[in-house]
Amino acid sequence: MVQVNGRVRGKITVARDIGEKAALVAALAEPTVAKFADGTPKKVIFVPGRLINIVV
Repeated sequence: MVQVNGRVRGKITVARDIGEKAALVAALAEPTVAKFADGTPKKVIFVPGRLINIVV
């Protein structure tokens, strides 16, 4: 799951052992997430294998 400011904005399928930076790149490449996550993220909360939350 990909969240932007605490709200679910998309879903991506990646390897289970992906790192935080690679997950962030994959999440921002998703068009539905990119339109809500404009600008640089202030904080990124990453739970491996579960979710990434991008705070802008």
